[in-house]
Amino acid sequence: MARYRVTTGAETLPDDTGCGILHVDMDAFFVSCELRTRPELVDKPVVVSGGGPRSVVAAANYPARKYGVHSAMPFATAKRLCPHLICLTPTSGLYGEVSRRVMDIFRELTPLVEPLSLDEAFLDVSGALRRLGATPAQLGARIRSRVQAEHGITCSVGVAKVKFVAKLASGMAKPDGMVVVPAAETLAFLHPLPVSALWGVGKRTEEQLRGQALHTIADVAAAPPARLRRSLGNAMGEHLWALANGHDDRAVVPEAAEKSIGAERTFEVDLHSRDELGLELLRLSERVGATLRARGLRGRTVSIKVRFADFTTITRARTLYAATDVARDIHRTAVELLAEHAPTGAVRLIGVRVEGLDTGEGGEQLQFASAEPRWRDAEVAADVARSKFGSAAVRPASLLTPRET
Repeated sequence: MARYRVTTGAETLPDDTGCGILHVDMDAFFVSCELRTRPELVDKPVVVSGGGPRSVVAAANYPARKYGVHSAMPFATAKRLCPHLICLTPTSGLYGEVSRRVMDIFRELTPLVEPLSLDEAFLDVSGALRRLGATPAQLGARIRSRVQAEHGITCSVGVAKVKFVAKLASGMAKPDGMVVVPAAETLAFLHPLPVSALWGVGKRTEEQLRGQALHTIADVAAAPPARLRRSLGNAMGEHLWALANGHDDRAVVPEAAEKSIGAERTFEVDLHSRDELGLELLRLSERVGATLRARGLRGRTVSIKVRFADFTTITRARTLYAATDVARDIHRTAVELLAEHAPTGAVRLIGVRVEGLDTGEGGEQLQFASAEPRWRDAEVAADVARSKFGSAAVRPASLLTPRET
């Protein structure tokens, strides 16, 4: 892939005519954010993780990856692979703040920005080229330079005609690079790659394809579509054949409506007490309610997720009479679901989620002759206090520690 890679400061760039899609991916984002204040650790193997026996790796820098350490790996496994691994605990609020500022850089160039997560996004710069007096590759280089200069982290950029190819290109640009795939060379770029590089191909689908002697993207592109439909199903067969031939009609969608908001926690030691689980549900409900109010959203369906000691996991949901953003309502429903569907057993993880979101512009459902206090007013007042004095300023009394009490 060397012929597609653009070196930093290169004076000549590949032909990027018609390549209006950029995929930008931060390099080891969580770790990179932390290492800005720990430069002495840059060349050492570092992960961001809780560090407990049940914690997982949120991110690993590239020195750690040389030992086989990667994100979503149990921290205990990572430590066995790399005994001298350095663990940094996550800094609350840091990653969201850096992400917002980086996304602001993108939106200065084009309004067509589709974030996929805190650390990656698609950009469609096709309509901005004349206004900015630049080519897609030049904009990619400009993004990399600004992110490094303004935020002290690096990113990798893929430039291509379609989203699927741009995302592949950014992966091949890592770390801290840019890969440009000229539109006319899309198939030359794709066809030597293994079938596992196709978007949507997991382990099982890969095995099915290899069982039919389809090992590369070129093999899939040359296969009769009818054959792929028979073996993989109509939708998947058509999807993979189109991608293998360089077709991806997905547009960059700048604002995708949130479908749900939730929070969960994995315990260091399994919990048996339903009273303790109830308190944890309260803590999580407070977080979910505050997030809903901050984003101007309400939801009608409350669900819980419970993972038991043997890793059996259940989810149960209930739809409310009216949409809510009130933690008290969320918590009451979550506790009822826990009592009805998971009354006994050691619990490893518990979570709360609110779904069926809307902006609540239709107004609040009023309850006549209700003796209930206005809990939402109290929670909004708590939001204001926390915004001024910190997240610990106001909490339910039941969540205070004995010392605080």
